[in-house]
Amino acid sequence: MRNFLNDMKSLSKDQDGVVSFEYIIVAACIIGAVAAAFGTGATGAIGTALSAGISGIVGQFNAAL
Repeated sequence: MRNFLNDMKSLSKDQDGVVSFEYIIVAACIIGAVAAAFGTGATGAIGTALSAGISGIVGQFNAAL
């Protein structure tokens, strides 16, 4: 834990570290947005729409056979 705190302090003082830290924050926001859109399982709005679409395509394909 002490090493982590020391690393965070050195990142905040180093200008290159600040840019890296900003990228980490942006990546975390993107991950959060994707998790909100897709849900943590297949229960998100986009996951439900994709499942319904794929089921419809499979149903039409089976009906054509």
